[in-house]
Amino acid sequence: MRIYLSAPLFTQAQRRWNRSLAAGLEEAIAGSEVVLPQDFQFGQSYNDPRHSANICRACVAAVREADVMVAVLDGADVDSGTALEMGIACERAIPVVGVRTDYRESQDRGVNLIIAGACTELLREMSFGEDMSQLVKDLAGKIVAALKRAQKPV
Repeated sequence: MRIYLSAPLFTQAQRRWNRSLAAGLEEAIAGSEVVLPQDFQFGQSYNDPRHSANICRACVAAVREADVMVAVLDGADVDSGTALEMGIACERAIPVVGVRTDYRESQDRGVNLIIAGACTELLREMSFGEDMSQLVKDLAGKIVAALKRAQKPV
């Protein structure tokens, strides 16, 4: 099973957290492969502006090839790239599992109403516990539930 992990990836802390979450999911869900767009590289760099179009195309293709998307919905507002990738997944009927650890409130379960509505499943786990293993366990359960709802093999 291919899981596309859409999340902010702009700081060292975000990139490390994404990598930890991906490794945990691969361990928790047998046969899973987590695709991390932060690892897409063209040329000698991960963020060379000359390759922005290639990176964009690679992200869109990876979303379209995914069996399920995990969308990290933290922040005062959801990352714009994540929101776009969620739209692509929804259009393709690819289940989206949203995860929010941010304790700030918004319209629906901590996020914008449209973002919440695009999620097949939504996990809200506050950041204060900082227990990655519990988050992975709970998120893996939501992924399995989303795939069952979409009637896709786990």
